Amino acid sequence: MTEKRKTLLRVRPRVTAPSATAEGQQSTSTQASAVLDSAHLGDIIGAFGTIKVDQNKARRTGWRKIFTLLAIMGPGLVVMVGDNDAGGVATYAQAGQNYGPHLLWTLLLLVPVLYINQEMVVRLGAVSGVGHARLIFSRFGKFWGAFSVIDLFILNALTVITEFIGVDLALRYFGIPSYIGIPAAGILLFLFASGGSFRKWERWMYGLIALNLAVIPMAILVHPNYATATKYTLIPNFPGGLNSGLLLLIIAIVGTTIAPWQLYFQQSNVVDKRITPRWIKYERLDTAIGVVLTEIGAAALVCVTAYALGHTHAFGNFSNALDTANSLKAHAGGLVGGLFAIVLLDASLIGASAVTLSTTYALGDVFKVRHSLHWSPRRAPVFYLIYAGLLVVSAIVVLIPNAPLGLITTGVQALAGILLPSATVFLVLLCNDKDVLGPWINTPIRNVVAGAIVWILILMSLALTAATMFPQISGSELTSGLLIGAGVGALAGLVGFIGSKLPSRKNGAASLPPERASEPVDKDTWRTPPLDTLPKAKIHITSRIGLTVLRLYLVLAVVLVFVKIAQLAGH
Repeated sequence: MTEKRKTLLRVRPRVTAPSATAEGQQSTSTQASAVLDSAHLGDIIGAFGTIKVDQNKARRTGWRKIFTLLAIMGPGLVVMVGDNDAGGVATYAQAGQNYGPHLLWTLLLLVPVLYINQEMVVRLGAVSGVGHARLIFSRFGKFWGAFSVIDLFILNALTVITEFIGVDLALRYFGIPSYIGIPAAGILLFLFASGGSFRKWERWMYGLIALNLAVIPMAILVHPNYATATKYTLIPNFPGGLNSGLLLLIIAIVGTTIAPWQLYFQQSNVVDKRITPRWIKYERLDTAIGVVLTEIGAAALVCVTAYALGHTHAFGNFSNALDTANSLKAHAGGLVGGLFAIVLLDASLIGASAVTLSTTYALGDVFKVRHSLHWSPRRAPVFYLIYAGLLVVSAIVVLIPNAPLGLITTGVQALAGILLPSATVFLVLLCNDKDVLGPWINTPIRNVVAGAIVWILILMSLALTAATMFPQISGSELTSGLLIGAGVGALAGLVGFIGSKLPSRKNGAASLPPERASEPVDKDTWRTPPLDTLPKAKIHITSRIGLTVLRLYLVLAVVLVFVKIAQLAGH
């Protein structure tokens, strides 16, 4: 092995936070960029290798590129596999158990949505060096920043509760009582993150991700009809007609597949891993691999319950993941039931770690305290105190007897779907902020696609609202409304795209802030300047009105989701 390759792959036996001297040197470096935490500067230290901070030479050979990918990948893979968390397992199982393979098409449609959303946060993290919450506060002010972080905190706290619900249900399948299993899981999750080593945490995540692949043999064991599954993957349909119950489940699938916490987590995890613009193409590939794996896993879970329970009394009667595991054991054998419980436990642990970190990363960004896995609890006490507090509170809530666990899980995923348009709007606005992203801003076609994603999410939310407020509305009327809304959105997108192509600025000046437009542009080294040195973001009055209307509507939609959940609980 050459010396160059040794430099690329040099693995440190132990990674510690910067020493006092190194910290002082690194904090000096932050003066030229927006980076807030000195631990976010330095070598990229991955589970499978290290890339030196001064390693800038091109990697021309295939092996070199593979080794580089192995060292860099992680944030995209963790966020995507973590997407199939306890709520995801329960939601996909419910889709298969109640509707067979008919909703597989939703997963295929979500593949480009997942990648496009997460690719934007990859660029924001690598270029700015700060988390999503910090950028919203800095560019849109405290009012919108507070709304976004409060949304995230409440939704994440509820989501972590669902992760502990998943842990509890999985361990109860194996006969382990709640009062033992839940505290043990909480302690394990804290130990995963508190070692003061990003590399150790990432290796733990890789071990859990490998275990998550058990969904594939589980799906093979139930002997699915591949031709039928392929048909329903490619052709959208609404089994039994479009109604509020089916819409709630579809929005839950969207909410568990594309959740707001993912935006915050991956951006901060990219920053924590010290990925810079030079390595964005590798992180994009990491994200793409994660998207493929998560959708394969989701499809496998739908097929397991659809084909194992399709002709049994359990079909159409989903209540919670534990009952599903027991039904699988009764109708498909103990191996399938056991694998389902193991996948549920594994997914719950991955999700709990990622969702809790997404919250602590965001709060660390907002309050400008140390917020990195490179720090030990002694060096970053606030960061780990918040992390531990979320785990403890969530565990206590799940230990409350007779809670409607299945409805809580579905409701949280639906809420995530409802609130996602708001999060995505800020994401698109940030990715068009030339002061923040410079030459890395969105292209016009990216904006059209991202705008379409936001509009589709809003249409689904509107359809659920209409179905809840007017239960007599028919499926054909809901479908017609969605088609009309899609047509309006397509027309607006076309007008916006044409407008963006009109020559309104000099070539070359559109991708950089005015004061830096004359500088030679090296995309690989361009970083966001310190946020307090940037000119105030200009938000058009129409954008402000749109954001306000969207916020008011989403408040109403959230209330209606709670109403729908209460109605289902009463049946």
